[in-house]
Amino acid sequence: MIDLAVANDTETFQRMRDPLAERGVQVHHVPASERIVDLAEPPWDPDEYDAGYVYPGRIMEGGVADAFLEVPWLNDHEAVLTSRNKAEVIARLERAGLPVPRSVYVSNDVSEATLTDVFERFEPPVVVKPNSTTRGTGVAKAHDVDSFLGICDYLSLVHDYKATGDRSFLVQEYLPDAVDYRVMVLEGEYVGAVERRLPEAAVSDGQWKHNVHRGAEATGVSLPDQHRELAETVADELEIPFLGVDLLETEGRLVVNETNARPTIDEETKYESGFYDRLAATIRSRSSST
Repeated sequence: MIDLAVANDTETFQRMRDPLAERGVQVHHVPASERIVDLAEPPWDPDEYDAGYVYPGRIMEGGVADAFLEVPWLNDHEAVLTSRNKAEVIARLERAGLPVPRSVYVSNDVSEATLTDVFERFEPPVVVKPNSTTRGTGVAKAHDVDSFLGICDYLSLVHDYKATGDRSFLVQEYLPDAVDYRVMVLEGEYVGAVERRLPEAAVSDGQWKHNVHRGAEATGVSLPDQHRELAETVADELEIPFLGVDLLETEGRLVVNETNARPTIDEETKYESGFYDRLAATIRSRSSST
């Protein structure tokens, strides 16, 4: 039996626990954040676990957990950092010739005149997106230059706190009426996908972000080969073993919007048959006990 440390939230832990246990992988919830850790008497024994699911999301807390756990991670520290840096992902994929939204990267501080020039490069509205947040946190839409500059002002206030590690954000084209897919890739191969859609009432109220944590519903779908191959190419380009690839499809365009190296595990019915067999095999291949 392989003992697997999982630092993700309880929802992902609970969904993966039984299917992996049936395949010889015992899953243990090992939260790295929102707790105290006595550094002289840590809560983890380095011989307690054989592998880690994915590196913890909070990098500082992850470093502490990693120092004590001493396990190989399915997605390691570098993979999580790469995916978390939205601008880096867009830049790498753009350079590789893969379709991405038109984007401008802003590293604070820059002048108001420079920001106005950035806004004028796009057809309004534009999307303003903090570079390293998750779950749609801080993402806003601006229809005019005054609103855009106001959003940038708020970001500058946040970035005035000098200890903030990331002082950057993205300005991107807005893709109206886009269909939003989260595509899962494991070891370079497509293993399932969901379409994320807001309830009609939410859309009527003006919501437009398709994050599940903001009320969108995820429905399992079978994607065309074009979508599958694009997601696989993205995972290969970024060299991340287990990756959620977010695709947007609108008006004949299919683009890579973001990636997630700490993807939520959805219900088993939303994956291809054999998903957990492959996930268990991948974990076993990385385990320190093999």
